[in-house]
Amino acid sequence: MVTDTSLREMLARVLSWEDAHVGFDTAVADVPEALRSRQPEGLPYSPWQILEHLRRTQADILDFCRNPDYQERKWPDDYWPQSPAPPSPDAWTESILQFRADRSALEALAADRSIDLADRIPHGSAHTYLRELLLVADHSAYHVGQLVAVRRLLDDWK
Repeated sequence: MVTDTSLREMLARVLSWEDAHVGFDTAVADVPEALRSRQPEGLPYSPWQILEHLRRTQADILDFCRNPDYQERKWPDDYWPQSPAPPSPDAWTESILQFRADRSALEALAADRSIDLADRIPHGSAHTYLRELLLVADHSAYHVGQLVAVRRLLDDWK
């Protein structure tokens, strides 16, 4: 029988697990600076663009869940960086750290017993907290897989 506690633990865990595939932390580890802005032939994204898309999208979902004054962002401009290169030498690390901080906040949201996961988000349309947590986990898994594929094409995956 699934209990509220076990469901919340699983939701928090799914945001960073590596049970069925590589997770975010493994996918972004040790990417050489020289490859962060490279787009493999035939693909439209660099490792930087995928990383930053992951961060921006997760941050947006977190903001939607928590912020009663949430403003919908413009697709795709607000979700994908235009440049294949990070804007500064520190941007890569900053993006990773912010992704992890936002992931931790989503894990805390999943564990927060004062929130009914089946409730609609008060300032949203018909979306529930449960839907948003599953959405961010699914979205992240998809793009982490893309990042691994890009790294393989750049001959940067063991």
